[in-house]
Amino acid sequence: MGQLHMWVGIAVIALNAGAGAIGGIAWLRREPSVTFWYVLRSAQAVVVLQALLGMALVMTGLTAPSDLHLVYGLLPLLVTLVSEALRVTAVQEEVDLETLDRSEQIVLARRIVLREMGIMTTGALVILGLALRAYFIAV
Repeated sequence: MGQLHMWVGIAVIALNAGAGAIGGIAWLRREPSVTFWYVLRSAQAVVVLQALLGMALVMTGLTAPSDLHLVYGLLPLLVTLVSEALRVTAVQEEVDLETLDRSEQIVLARRIVLREMGIMTTGALVILGLALRAYFIAV
């Protein structure tokens, strides 16, 4: 199971790097990206899987290379949750959509999506840093 944990950790690194790159480029270009959301959700699923695998390894009696590995291994789960909470607050605009005409609604929706992408991209990059640190502590 230790090897599986290592390979899932590499997937965490790769998917969060991909989400960070795709999201960062799309955000800088001010172009919403559907691909970003698929890569991000895959990265989040792998973060959850990695945390569960790590906890299973600890529960079976295996010790982590250091306590820092545990910290850096579990923090991505927390970052995922905090990023999602911040993303939800980005949507809470105090605007009555019914009073806006169609073109203004589209502009507002685009602005909200870009704000969400910025928040989630930042989260993916933070997770990338944490996962790299956890990986290099273990090797």
